[in-house]
Amino acid sequence: MKPEHDRILQAIAAIPRGRVASYGAIAARAGLPRRARLVGRVLRETPDGAELPWHRVLRADGRIAFPPGSRGFREQARRLRAEGVQVRAGRVPLASFGLDPDLDRALWGPRLGL
Repeated sequence: MKPEHDRILQAIAAIPRGRVASYGAIAARAGLPRRARLVGRVLRETPDGAELPWHRVLRADGRIAFPPGSRGFREQARRLRAEGVQVRAGRVPLASFGLDPDLDRALWGPRLGL
């Protein structure tokens, strides 16, 4: 496996339960800004049996990437709802359920009066 593919898989694996991230956000966290399509390709090539929270990765606008009504669409929506993520008409409100784009703030919390 290529090192950049491994970084993408690690970034996906790090998405916490009840949160989602866009393909572009995953690429950026893997050190590959503007490589959102590569994230999609890596997910497609990952074996079905891999323990990976693939369902937490969405389009930049919060939509599920599978065609509406398809088996993948229904499975992704089901998995997200089981984690408490709100899914309406195939879309997740990223402001409520997305990862914090500021990694320092996500890890350490907000700066307090500094």
